[in-house]
Amino acid sequence: MKLLFIIFTEDGETIYNALRLANVGVKKGDDISVFMLGKGVLFEQAGTEQFNVMEQINQFEGDFYV
Repeated sequence: MKLLFIIFTEDGETIYNALRLANVGVKKGDDISVFMLGKGVLFEQAGTEQFNVMEQINQFEGDFYV
């Protein structure tokens, strides 16, 4: 299955959960792309200790666009 995630928020919890879902899809063999749009490009500052956005991004093996 091909899926595209468009993330346009700077909310760390939302970005974290979207990337977790994207990572599950990649692990199941789906073709996943993530596109950061608008405030979503601030993902590096969006993470917290509880919602480690960068950890999820580093695990992601699909196409990632900023």
